[in-house]
Amino acid sequence: MAGGDFSAATVAPAATGDQQRHPLAFGVMTIVFFMWGFITCLNDILIPHLKAAFSLNYTQAMLIQFCFFGAYFICSIPAGRVLHRVGYKRGVMIGLCIAGAGALMFYPAAEYQVYGIFLAALFVLASGITLLQVAANPYVVALGPQATGPSRLNLAQAFNSLGTTVAPIIGGALILGALESSGSADVDAVKLPYVGLAIMLVGIAAILSIMKLPSMREVEDDGSDPGDVKLSDALKHKNLLFGALAIFLYVGGEVAIGSFLVNFLGEPDVAGLTEAKAANYVALYWGGAMIGRFIGSALMTRISPGLLLGIHGAAAVLLVVTASVSHGLLAVYSILAVGLFNSIMFPTIFSLALRGLGRLTSVGSSVLCLAIVGGALVPLLQGAIADTAGLRIAFAVPVLCYFYITWYGLVGSKAPN
Repeated sequence: MAGGDFSAATVAPAATGDQQRHPLAFGVMTIVFFMWGFITCLNDILIPHLKAAFSLNYTQAMLIQFCFFGAYFICSIPAGRVLHRVGYKRGVMIGLCIAGAGALMFYPAAEYQVYGIFLAALFVLASGITLLQVAANPYVVALGPQATGPSRLNLAQAFNSLGTTVAPIIGGALILGALESSGSADVDAVKLPYVGLAIMLVGIAAILSIMKLPSMREVEDDGSDPGDVKLSDALKHKNLLFGALAIFLYVGGEVAIGSFLVNFLGEPDVAGLTEAKAANYVALYWGGAMIGRFIGSALMTRISPGLLLGIHGAAAVLLVVTASVSHGLLAVYSILAVGLFNSIMFPTIFSLALRGLGRLTSVGSSVLCLAIVGGALVPLLQGAIADTAGLRIAFAVPVLCYFYITWYGLVGSKAPN
């Protein structure tokens, strides 16, 4: 790919202004952010359920996240090119329909009770989400002045966190609740939630088809054709490279913790919770991220984004270490509190990594979306360590992730381009 034609849909507003000048567009974006947060967090409920249903070890169960987030790596570049060809509105509609098709595939997967079909369904579902994400993050940044981009993106991401907060409660009741009542994991329990998701996703696409979004132009600020820019040009920016690794490790660390929460809270020396009850605590983990994003959106107008990111990364390191070496309520509240400090990380890293890229912004956005593959690889690594050395030792993996994020916020984000 290096040095080749690397097209992506670039978004810049037809007229400069804050998102309040485009309330309908920003409202649509919050719905999209909510939906992909809801879908992504359902994996945390799906993992313990399918682990029990198919008698999987941790590594095998983490294939759920591997297939889901692996789609980001495979589909980010094609998604950028699709958006460049069909435009923002149609691209979002296509993404919603693809995601709906993936959700609908859960029905035959449960009907035939084949783990491989579940993994294929997750890949298709995530492919649609990838198309949405490649467009939505830079689009929200472009809805107003560049200086307020990080704050605006944090606000949009707060609705993503609202989806991740609601998902464990609903998913726990519909999916893990059946496990608690019957004493065995029934794969049929996933049919209703995912078919319902499919209907909602296609329904949103249908609504979008009759809506009129603000006019967006697919050229960079200097008037050049996005097709003229190359990946090799973007990779000369150290800030982008360091930011891509930060996105990789952030997504990996956050997803890894969420993926193991139900099992960790079920440990006898931690809380000994049943899977259905532990699901409600997963909601607290993601709820902390939601609250933190609303707070972070305000704090970032007064505190340097890089400094705030460094502080949050250091706090996450301390909390994960505390949870891994302690017991009882201290371990429970420490691991749940990590969500609060995860809050600002993705949108802040994303915005800092794109700073100063100019006409290369679209390419940089696609590179950062490629880095979301960390959500596929880091949980798999943690699962392999958990199978061999134990669940507590495996939490060393997200600790190392947060160490790097702390460095990026304080040092790496200031690297000269």
